[in-house]
Formats: sequence, C-alpha cells, structure tokens
Amino acid sequence: MKKSATPGNGICEVRNKKIFHDYFVGEMFEAGIVLLGPEVKSLRAGHAQIGDSFVRANRNGELFLYNANIAEYKFCEPNEYNCTRPRKLLLHFSEIRKLLFAMEREKMLILPLKIFFKHGLVKVNIAICKGKKLFDKRETLKKKEARREAERAIASRRNSNIS
Repeated sequence: MKKSATPGNGICEVRNKKIFHDYFVGEMFEAGIVLLGPEVKSLRAGHAQIGDSFVRANRNGELFLYNANIAEYKFCEPNEYNCTRPRKLLLHFSEIRKLLFAMEREKMLILPLKIFFKHGLVKVNIAICKGKKLFDKRETLKKKEARREAERAIASRRNSNIS
C-alpha cells in the first residue's frame, strides 16, 4: 500500500499496489463512498489502509466496502469509533448489476484499487479481479524484469549516442 500526498493541496491517494501482483485485474469502476466527517479529514491526512479490504453485496443489492481501515481523526472528540466498519459504495444501478453478476455467476472478487479525492469528493476505484496462481505471478515478474532490462538497454544506447 502506498500513500502519496502533496503537502499544500491536502490531496491524498491511498493505493493497494499488491492487487496487480496477486490478481488479474479486469474492468474498473469509480464509486462514491459514504463517510463521516472525521473519516474524510483522516483520509486527507493519509491515515488509511486498504490492503485487506474487499467489496460485498447485502440482501438489498447494495455494495459495501469491508475491512478498509480509516484511522480515527486525532483532533476529533474521543468516542466509540470503529475504524474498520462497512462503508456503503455509491454506484449506478447498471454498474451494480455488472458487479453482482461477476461476483455471483463468475465467482470473481471485487477489490478496491485506490481511494482518492475528485473535485472535493472521496472516490474509490474498484475492480473485478481473479486470483493468480503462483506460476502466473512468476510469469508476471519475468515480463516486468524483461521490460526493465529493455528500457535500460535503450537508455544506455541513448546516453552513448549523445556523448
């Protein structure tokens, strides 16, 4: 998980980078999320983790984000606060139908990729994912290393031509 924040803007982005290593990522959706005021302030400060979080539907067909850890805002009054409570996701009905179909029929997972701010609102990028096997992970690492090696060769060739 990576947190990147720019000091002046108060813009924060919480990412789960292990998703691309552990899962095949399919179609992505941008969803709103229902939060309390102190949770938004805590997100702006970058105090959140989504490494173990996932999305599930309830009986009414509403989607909820589970296990997203948004820490209690330290300047808020102390009260009973559950930092991993389920949080409702806001999507269009057609998007919810696609996600429910993927979860129920195709046995896919819905996982959050990142939480970010867009025009002052908190958004969550979620994706339909399928788990990778060990040999798939190794293959991905080999491809990544080959790409890096090719980029290094191109960069060294450019540097030698410039001199």
